[in-house]
Amino acid sequence: MIIGIDLGTTNSAAAIWRDGGPVLVPNSIGDLLTPSAVSIGDKGEVFVGMAARERQPTHPRHTVTAFKRYIGTQQTVALGKRSFDAEELSALVLKSLKADAEAFTGEEVTGAVITVPAYFNDRQRKATRRAGQLAGLKVERLINEPTAAALAFGIQTREQEPFLVFDLGGGTFDVSIVEVFEGVVEVRASAGDNRLGGEDFNARLIDIARPKLDPGKELEKVDPVVLVELLRAAAERARRKLSEADEADFTIVWDGREYSTTVSSLAFEDGCAQLLQRLRDPVLRSLRDSNIRVEALSEIVLVGGATRMPIVRRAITRMFGRFPNATVHPDHAVALGAAVQAGLLARDSALEEVRLTDVCPFTLGVDMAEPDGRGGYRSGIFSPIIDRNTAIPTSRVNYYTTLSDNQRELRFGIYQGEAREVAGNVKLGELKVPIPPKPAGHVSAECRFSYDSSGLLEVDVTIPGTEITRNLVIVDESDFTAAQIEERRAALAKLKLHPRDEAENAAVLARAARCYEGFTGMQRDMIGQAIGAFEGALSTQDPRVIREARVALVATLDQIEGERFL
Repeated sequence: MIIGIDLGTTNSAAAIWRDGGPVLVPNSIGDLLTPSAVSIGDKGEVFVGMAARERQPTHPRHTVTAFKRYIGTQQTVALGKRSFDAEELSALVLKSLKADAEAFTGEEVTGAVITVPAYFNDRQRKATRRAGQLAGLKVERLINEPTAAALAFGIQTREQEPFLVFDLGGGTFDVSIVEVFEGVVEVRASAGDNRLGGEDFNARLIDIARPKLDPGKELEKVDPVVLVELLRAAAERARRKLSEADEADFTIVWDGREYSTTVSSLAFEDGCAQLLQRLRDPVLRSLRDSNIRVEALSEIVLVGGATRMPIVRRAITRMFGRFPNATVHPDHAVALGAAVQAGLLARDSALEEVRLTDVCPFTLGVDMAEPDGRGGYRSGIFSPIIDRNTAIPTSRVNYYTTLSDNQRELRFGIYQGEAREVAGNVKLGELKVPIPPKPAGHVSAECRFSYDSSGLLEVDVTIPGTEITRNLVIVDESDFTAAQIEERRAALAKLKLHPRDEAENAAVLARAARCYEGFTGMQRDMIGQAIGAFEGALSTQDPRVIREARVALVATLDQIEGERFL
């Protein structure tokens, strides 16, 4: 059985596809949410979920939360006598969710669809897959969190207009713009901030309350680790209270004494002004990348527990000039969407008409050199090949030439990111290609990137006029069999035709050429301009731009040929 898992920073959840719909899985104590917390007991026993969360104030050196923020890094945390990295801690949470699903269904869970923030990079995604494998799961697919929420929302609404998913969780913030049409849930653009979430709002609440909490500075005597956990727990309670009231008590108890102050919603909002401002950039980027105006959005769908905060909802209302849609359960939508994807992978008959298309969250490209203005070259410059928010699967190509006389080799560093210099991006691999020695600029290389929804990136480099080719496959998971990789490469091979050579485009160009030869004067000029616009669209290699230009060219040809026969 395949289950859907929302592996969250603060809470996690599992869901299954059953009887034609997604169903949340209760954990061992009957809750639908499992805190993403791990604690080690005095005898080495492992506590996961609520039991671990409850131990955090009393056993801060043996308990950890919010470790998802460090997945894909080398950072470790010491719990008791041993250290854990974020992969291992995430695996413990996933293993607990797997056991809950097996107890709930009475079936063995073999695979999972696990959600990740849309802006997780390659290292973070690979680490999440490894965590699933450590938990005894075959990770069938990683799906972006706002995409999962959109999938849960989209199959219910069947909306025609695009809508925006605003996902602010405990540790991350994601935005996706989605369209649903004819059974297709299409992600137009995603953006996000991996260091913005409810935990940051808690930290600001502590900054506001801490100076007023203890004028006598008696709390400075408290063990710093213990004090951090006392303040964190108080901030979480106060933040939740501020979601319902205009003010909240911020209270901790230490050594039998209560330390308390009151925080108003207005003071909280003022203190979080910079955090609220950071919500704007991913929204603007997603709108810009999707080429959709804010007025064209049918809904603003809220996902993630932190969207319950009134200060966040007010900021969203000001940002979009309308009230957001709060009908989707903010804590459940992502897990439910993951279960829908699990149902799709299991080929459930109730989902035959639903298809999901996603986008590449980061730009993929290579390093290159550019003239430095002094007769030399500056190396380490990022050359994008597949832009972020390109619909996947996709295949794109760029061309590069040699810089030195008698150069014997071209070296392509493969990178993921948005920085102009590759040092600011994530290196995925490297490909070396031998070339014939010729004068600078006389040898060119065709570099093609092909990328699919499973995270498989295939890089092909060909030297035109020679038989030299090199290939590199970068896989987002470690448990693919050779046969599975070949199967996915075969699927990508179908995308490697230049858009000009695809049957539909070739047919339209042939018709346009025939019409151009058959008309004169103003009509010929109109056809020529339409052909030029279409050829410009073909050069972008963007399927959406090409489709729109093809429709315009066909309309022009229909109009002119129709006039000829009147």
